Amino acid sequence: MQYSPAPQLLLFSFKNLMNNFWSKFGVVVGIISLIHCAYSAMQHRSYLRLVEQEFSHLPADIFIQTVVSCVLVLFSVTFVSGSFRDVRANAEFESRTLDSIANRPSFHIFAHRGQLLFRSTS
Repeated sequence: MQYSPAPQLLLFSFKNLMNNFWSKFGVVVGIISLIHCAYSAMQHRSYLRLVEQEFSHLPADIFIQTVVSCVLVLFSVTFVSGSFRDVRANAEFESRTLDSIANRPSFHIFAHRGQLLFRSTS
């Protein structure tokens, strides 16, 4: 009996689809949670104004929810964006020497104070 790789390929694409779904879901949940954090902070500030207390800091639950939401969004966005590619500068700089790469004629200045050192004093 010969083994067919087709079911494995289908399963692999389904896993990628599910991973992409969960990553997008994490981004959406994280952004909704950040909006909720902003709303909670506004509510807390208005409550403090009503009871005439000075604002010193946010409550711990709002702060923790904000940090967790930011981490969730940052982590999920890295999976939604796709695979990272290598940055390859070798192809561009293969035919050039190191002297020609570092050469920037626009930075060459010939009218500077060093001229005073080598001026003749006659």
